[in-house]
Amino acid sequence: MGAEGSTHPAEQVEDRSLARAIAEKPAALFLVLLMALGSVFLWLCIPVGWIWIASHVVKTTQPTLGPYLLILVGVPLSMFIVGKLLYRLNHVYERLTGHTSEMKMQLPWHRSLRGERSTRRRTTVLELVMIWSVSVALVCFGIWFFLFAHARLPG
Repeated sequence: MGAEGSTHPAEQVEDRSLARAIAEKPAALFLVLLMALGSVFLWLCIPVGWIWIASHVVKTTQPTLGPYLLILVGVPLSMFIVGKLLYRLNHVYERLTGHTSEMKMQLPWHRSLRGERSTRRRTTVLELVMIWSVSVALVCFGIWFFLFAHARLPG
């Protein structure tokens, strides 16, 4: 009877941690998706939104300083707020998974040109999401500019 009692709590702890890990994975995946959507919102929706707001505030075709100041103040301030929210989401992700979200990955711009040093810098999930979102934003901008903007290039 004593042997059963000593193995039973260990099995409960193992079952609890397995059940916890299974329950947390959809939430962690949801947080990563939320960070991805938030970072795309950061790079695409905020600048376009502030330009749209500034264009609807102005009632005249004569340029004034007001809309430009609105954009110059609104875009960085909004990006700062959304960036802080993304940082908080990364912190929630770390607490939810029970470990830091740092991943061992060496990005190309962190490598030595001689290859003699190995860096110990770790990349967080938020950094990877931001890198991908900037890449997607640049590709979307390029597609829009060259295919849909109908702008003629000089020359």
